[in-house]
Amino acid sequence: MKKDVFSIAVDGPAGAGKSTIAKKIAKALDIEYIDTGAMYRALTLKAIENNLNPQNPEEVINILSDTDIDFIDNHIFIDGKQVDEEIRENIINKNVSYVATIKEVRDYMVKLQKGMAKKKSLIMDGRDITSVVLPNADYKFFITASVKERGKRRYKELIENGEKNISLEQIIMEIKRRDDIDSNRKIAPLIKTQDAYLLDTTNKTIDECINEIVSIVMGGK
Repeated sequence: MKKDVFSIAVDGPAGAGKSTIAKKIAKALDIEYIDTGAMYRALTLKAIENNLNPQNPEEVINILSDTDIDFIDNHIFIDGKQVDEEIRENIINKNVSYVATIKEVRDYMVKLQKGMAKKKSLIMDGRDITSVVLPNADYKFFITASVKERGKRRYKELIENGEKNISLEQIIMEIKRRDDIDSNRKIAPLIKTQDAYLLDTTNKTIDECINEIVSIVMGGK
């Protein structure tokens, strides 16, 4: 790693471990962590809290102009309110893909994200970071895992957060549906770019994944 200011772009499907891995890499390398998926989740949360329909583009677009999203010490804030926990609730899981398909929303988010990348070294994760947001990133990674494994991880996370009346089968079905939506949407679909390093986390520990990425960034490979 030779540059003083550099960017790491991380793509991958829901539940692959992108956020967990990216957070720890940011800490290991002492750089800023930007969870772009959390930005869409925060906007989805705001829409729901304002009794808007996340599947109605016009209603969501109408709240963009007075919406502020920022990261402070690895916590996400929307309109000055920290919402780390609220954006992980299952109702957000079910609706965030609809919000993310809205062109005006994506344009707004990408503008914010590109602005962040110009200011300092960072690691940014989401579903179109290597292909759309940071196509010229210094390092690109596509993190994935089997659908079953991703379902098990999401199910465990939801149970630990106090969610009830859910089943592993239900979560796996939702992940398959989100994969289909994310991969087939017309605007910035989920894809692995040719220059992105593929990392399958199905049978790897978090530490193994982190060590592999840090090794690449630090010039080990």
